Amino acid sequence: MHPTISIIVPIYNAELYLAKCIESLLSQECANIQIILVNDGSTDNSLAIAQDYAKKDTRVELYSHTSNKGQSIARNIGLQHAIGEFISFVDADDYIDTDFYTNMLQHIEQKDCVQIGYRRVTNQGKVLQEKLPKHFYQFTSPCMRLYRREVFQKNALLFPTGMIYEDVIFSLDFWATKPTYKMLSYTGYNYLANAYSTTAMRNLVAKELLFATLKEKRQQQKSFWQKLLILYTTLRLRLHFIK
Repeated sequence: MHPTISIIVPIYNAELYLAKCIESLLSQECANIQIILVNDGSTDNSLAIAQDYAKKDTRVELYSHTSNKGQSIARNIGLQHAIGEFISFVDADDYIDTDFYTNMLQHIEQKDCVQIGYRRVTNQGKVLQEKLPKHFYQFTSPCMRLYRREVFQKNALLFPTGMIYEDVIFSLDFWATKPTYKMLSYTGYNYLANAYSTTAMRNLVAKELLFATLKEKRQQQKSFWQKLLILYTTLRLRLHFIK
């Protein structure tokens, strides 16, 4: 029997958080899942932790390479091995509530995607912020969505490689497919406020590359709506980086 959901988890030096992340996946009310762990050249104990879970539970699959190639490549490897009807992305230093997937499955119906919000939490689980989407184009992280895998197959969707902030470009490519969607007033994704995460360590050069890519993408776009969406996303990001 094919899994209902394929969950893709890119891993890079997440030994302090990985077990909690995987345990949250294994504890889901929806048990018919495929957990795809992609070790992206970790130099800490992450690989050993992932190997242990892959041995203990047949729902866990591990793919690994020795050098760090980036989160995009890790996620794309996960997509190559995904066989579920739906796709989900979870970062290795985050974790999800036990009803995360049952909640979204109840509402996805014939839609391409369900969009939810998130909590920003400390290592101790204290909630620092809880944020719901006001509209579908607000969040660029792929982790706050449940996707129908068919959308990836039909549109050859992949994460762009060779850059940081790849989530932004991926989301724009996803939105360009004009997906049907439903938004939920639900925050079952727990995003760890980790000072050493990939997000926290992004730099000025990466930001400049992101804005240059957005500008080029806007200039190449023929659709007025897509040009407007890219411009809107660019302005939101510039305001975000000023804070």
